[in-house]
Amino acid sequence: MFEVNQIQLEKNLTNVNYPLSKYDLIKYAEEKGIDEKILRALKQLPAKQYETLEDISHSLGTVG
Repeated sequence: MFEVNQIQLEKNLTNVNYPLSKYDLIKYAEEKGIDEKILRALKQLPAKQYETLEDISHSLGTVG
């Protein structure tokens, strides 16, 4: 799993409308042109519905 900084994650996903699926999250990230490191990490997420940024953070095991 990629190590992603919590602050980077928050900065890149501030305007996400929850809940959303992994597919929709990656689609959002690609459309917004977010940081490549974050995008790679999102692609490693389990395929499920994400309810909050904390939900994503927990699944990624973010640091900081």
